[in-house]
Amino acid sequence: MKRWMLGLALLAMATAWGLAEKAKGVSYPEGYRRWYHVKTLVLQAGHPLYDAFGGIHHVYANEKAKQGLSTGKYANGAVFVFDLLEAPVEGNALSEGSRKVLAVMEKDSNRFADTGGWGFQAFSAGDPQKPIVVNAKEQCFSCHESQKDKDFVFSTWRP
Repeated sequence: MKRWMLGLALLAMATAWGLAEKAKGVSYPEGYRRWYHVKTLVLQAGHPLYDAFGGIHHVYANEKAKQGLSTGKYANGAVFVFDLLEAPVEGNALSEGSRKVLAVMEKDSNRFADTGGWGFQAFSAGDPQKPIVVNAKEQCFSCHESQKDKDFVFSTWRP
């Protein structure tokens, strides 16, 4: 009887843990700077998105996202990181300033069905303890929706 109760308790704990893992949002992407560097872009004053996204952008892709860049179709587990930095001009040179935000897209068609299969999160100043997205559908997906024909991804493959 004790073994049966212990087994039942362990099963309940494993189920609860599995559900908690599934319910999680997008995590901070440890080690992303060692991923594939997709591109760098600078948004300057005068660009329509400058107020929100002005600065130096570096886009990184994990292996699954890199594979999807060439086909336009992304498998579950594909992750993109958008690293946004201040862009101060010093001595006629544009340089990297402090990190403004680190944004992450993670493909999981089951967990994120209502946002095209992508989960979104952003971390203020790149701090894993400071997630800032509270409504991914409004804050992120509303713009990515325009890229439906590219699986909601703005970045494209440039060999």
